[in-house]
Amino acid sequence: MVRPTQQLHPAREPAPVLAAATVLLLRDTPEGLEVLMTRRSPTASFAPGAYVFPGGRIEASDAAARSVATRRPGQSDQQLTQSVAAVRECFEELGVLLARQANGSPIAADVLGTMDRSSSSAIALADQCTARGLLLATDQVYTLAHWITDRDLPKRFDVPFLVARMPEGQEPSADESEQFEPCWVRPADALARHKAGNFFMIFPTLRTLERLAAYATVDAVLDACAHRPGGEGPLWTSCPRAGLLRGKEARYMEHEMPYGELALVCPDGQIVHELGWQSEEAVALLKNVRRLTAGNPGAMTGPGTNSYIVGDAATGYVVIDPGPDDPAHLERLHRATGGDIRHIVCTHSHPDHSPGAAPLQALCEPKPPILGLASLPTARHSAYFVPGRALQDGERLQLTDGQGTTHTLRAIHTPGHAANHLCLVLEEDGLLFSGDHVLNGSTTVVDPPDGNMHAYLDSLDKLDAACAEGDIRFILPAHGHVLGEARAAIAHLKAHRLRREAKIAAAMRQLPQGAPEDWLPIAYDDVPERMWPVAARSLAAHVERIRQLDEAR
Repeated sequence: MVRPTQQLHPAREPAPVLAAATVLLLRDTPEGLEVLMTRRSPTASFAPGAYVFPGGRIEASDAAARSVATRRPGQSDQQLTQSVAAVRECFEELGVLLARQANGSPIAADVLGTMDRSSSSAIALADQCTARGLLLATDQVYTLAHWITDRDLPKRFDVPFLVARMPEGQEPSADESEQFEPCWVRPADALARHKAGNFFMIFPTLRTLERLAAYATVDAVLDACAHRPGGEGPLWTSCPRAGLLRGKEARYMEHEMPYGELALVCPDGQIVHELGWQSEEAVALLKNVRRLTAGNPGAMTGPGTNSYIVGDAATGYVVIDPGPDDPAHLERLHRATGGDIRHIVCTHSHPDHSPGAAPLQALCEPKPPILGLASLPTARHSAYFVPGRALQDGERLQLTDGQGTTHTLRAIHTPGHAANHLCLVLEEDGLLFSGDHVLNGSTTVVDPPDGNMHAYLDSLDKLDAACAEGDIRFILPAHGHVLGEARAAIAHLKAHRLRREAKIAAAMRQLPQGAPEDWLPIAYDDVPERMWPVAARSLAAHVERIRQLDEAR
């Protein structure tokens, strides 16, 4: 866990969340799936003027109304209450009632016309249903998603996004107080209209429609929800985070690349962190950790190589991965540290990581030692590197101010991407500096003979164990934003590698007399062809491992 003393922004308590529910009413048309949306009042306290799905707060009466609600096997009391609330809100706002007669037949139009949809009605919806022999069709309402309002917003909700088929014979009619202009729209069209600036929607609505657009029919949506692996529950859950992208507010879900960095820098949701890439100034991630990205963006380096500065003015600094021999970048590192660099550490010897070590050392007085592991004869000539001293596996580098503040970096040998690769753990704050072993936004290349897939996967297991032991939550990679949920990120990466290996093995069985260039298009059919020359290196590492495993068997 990050020490509170190292956080950049004072802790604050986000607004409490209120229980709510919303429902996406769906219908099939010749043009495709459509969803019912409505425009919120311009004076609403939350999302004024936005196009939304009908819904609202869960009331105490909604639990009591379960007496007239139908339940399918596996539907919990909470899910049933949420469905009742969504059905009630849909009836109050749009006059659409998901209900049927006791014999299972649809609700008659003349019966529906006798019911009071006003939210201020003294007669509760449950009582009105009982008086007319109606049952709420909540057994046909499924959970699509679970959204929790972003931490930065002053009004927050914990809300399931439910889905149901629009009942036949009913037409929506807005209450003209909370909701206006009900309309049927294809998800893709709603997104296009929002992008054009004439159909305003908030972030959860946008992201939900993006995923809904992948379904062709109502049945496909309901089937995905009803037969979710693991049983009842949302297809996804999200509490988005917001930051600044080139000075403008931008929001992200958990699977998106900036999310972990926002969780590290602004855990309570303040919108203060700039996510745009630049190479001029060091970016503060914590009081004792800054990132300066080299000006070497590219297909293999992403936004550029991240050099990390660990420490503070009182303790001095460790620079991790000084990057390429770029005088401007090295001068910026020297200036950001005031020249007080105690150690220079290279995670491995590749040309975008270690060549800057010696010239950075030359800028400093006294000269800091260059630490790391020497490249092996298997390394490419461009990756030749010999440190001033080798870092031992488990060795600790310690910075201290003599007043009780200490920053301790522990080395972990992690061969695989390169034979001399190592990672570093900032022990007091539970951070993992992963070099190229774990990246954000792509998988690292494992290039034999210096790269080895067996070693790479074993090193992933080693890092996972270190994260479990040290309560490490964040990974700071050499390329890309900070990753959150460190162990989940490592598990995802390992699973991806093993799935790719299974595709390669299948291609080898399909073409037993083939060569790597024959297997590549089959095993990497989901990767752009322009990336195949790079993918061929990792394919060679997987082939080597597959053959070793076959020999062992």
